[in-house]
Amino acid sequence: MKKLGLLTAAGVVALGASLVPATAQQKTLYVAGYGGSFEKTIRDEVIPAFEQANGVKVEYVAGNSTDTLAKLQAQKGNQQIDVAIVDDGPMYQAIQLGFCGKVEGLPKADLYDAAQFKDDKAVAIGLVATGIMYNTKIFAEKGWAAPTSWNDLKDPKYAKQLVIPPINNTYGLHALLMHAKMNGGSEANVDAGFKIFKNDINPNVLAYEPSPGKMTELFQSGQAVIAVWGTGRVQGLANTGFPVDFVYPKEGAVTLLTTACPIAKPNASPLASAFIKALLDPKLQLVMLKDYGYGPVLKSIVVPPEMIKMAPVGARAAALYTPDWSIINDKREEWTKRWNREVER
Repeated sequence: MKKLGLLTAAGVVALGASLVPATAQQKTLYVAGYGGSFEKTIRDEVIPAFEQANGVKVEYVAGNSTDTLAKLQAQKGNQQIDVAIVDDGPMYQAIQLGFCGKVEGLPKADLYDAAQFKDDKAVAIGLVATGIMYNTKIFAEKGWAAPTSWNDLKDPKYAKQLVIPPINNTYGLHALLMHAKMNGGSEANVDAGFKIFKNDINPNVLAYEPSPGKMTELFQSGQAVIAVWGTGRVQGLANTGFPVDFVYPKEGAVTLLTTACPIAKPNASPLASAFIKALLDPKLQLVMLKDYGYGPVLKSIVVPPEMIKMAPVGARAAALYTPDWSIINDKREEWTKRWNREVER
């Protein structure tokens, strides 16, 4: 394991050991969160130390945010999940549906305002930007300039080489919102975004792909050369040595908060809040910046300049567009049906 990771593990052990008395422990803690490189980071850098510190077995249930929210809805009244890690949009839905308890013991004075949720029902553990990923090697071979704009997704030279997650995935939804916003629309009126996707972007789309693993495969096979994705995913792929880079489009990249909440249920384990607090350990925040491109959510963290590659830190973070989820979540089911009917057919 990397030296930084080992230091983090020690920090998490120390943190976890001080949080929960032995009498409050349960035998298994179920954590639902993203798959792919995020899952690997959590399995490598968090779970072993947390298990050792707390005498507990952590079962990690991988899935995208909509998968996890669907599991919570299916298990309503008999929740098996203890901690949910999802995007900010689905988290607002989870809170509204009463699935989240209170995160105990948060370092609130050190958390950025954007990371905090009302009544501590959740907390952001990382800041991601949604923008454009491209294969730097293929672009160089073809003599193509790097993309600079969301409008580049319409360029016919990318025919059947563009991959975008569908809009039940936050990245795809962000792309729809940006095209609506750039053409006189807003969260309350996304008609322009639908029109552009249907008429101008669709001819370029190889796949509307929600799976991080399959997205990676499409790039590694050379079938895809450009995509809509987040800094975390792109950084994770770049760290493998694959030639990709992330673009902050000139019209603005979009804020995506990775968030966590303890699931509300009878006899909920205090280990749920302890696990979430472990994700906020400063050393782990730097590991997630380095390995996963997350902007830290703690004000006190000093980010070494060499670690700022793609992550939204400083001026980048301040310039992000943050969608209004109170409007979006009321419309999201309707938009998804429309998307399936008009765009992804």
